[in-house]
Amino acid sequence: MTTKKTKSSETLNRLDVALASYNGNAETALAAITSSDPKLRASGLLALHALKKLNHEMLTAALSDSDSTVRRRACELAPSYPGLSLSRALEDPDPFVVEMALWAIGERGKTSELSQLCEIASSHAEPLVREAAVASLGAIGDRAGLETVISALKDRPNVRRRAAVALAAFEGEEVTEALRAATQDRDWQTRQIAEDLLEITEGSEVQT
Repeated sequence: MTTKKTKSSETLNRLDVALASYNGNAETALAAITSSDPKLRASGLLALHALKKLNHEMLTAALSDSDSTVRRRACELAPSYPGLSLSRALEDPDPFVVEMALWAIGERGKTSELSQLCEIASSHAEPLVREAAVASLGAIGDRAGLETVISALKDRPNVRRRAAVALAAFEGEEVTEALRAATQDRDWQTRQIAEDLLEITEGSEVQT
């Protein structure tokens, strides 16, 4: 009979951790999340998730990790753990962590952090993050976020495009008016998205 050998957290390599999820070696994955190497800690989270051994306590710790790679991985896995709060991740100094947290919240479809999303979509310094926040509001489709989505049609082109797409999740006269206004946008992609959505909702080609 063969036995699994578990290396210490300081003698692991990424191959060891990657194989752990295939050979059922949860001990190796657990050792990885205490490694001094952030890449191993991030890989350990993924392996534990695959092995169904990851829990909220581990993810909460990972969201406070000193390395943004680990924090981002924790956000990436968050949709499978609906009780996990991502409020702290939404305030992360690394915009790519915030972007991933916003994606995760959108994937969940419901959130208690809607006001926080609206604030981010309206005022975050990074356009990439504002775009992700608008996308998340569209994915959730809560009318409490509609005003913020419409306001985003005045932002930078990438954010305006995302806002036009997000409007597909909403209905009402204010949505139609916002889409009609967007057909006159300076950015041709924003105009095209708005025209396509109006054609779908109104059943006829939009005249511009």
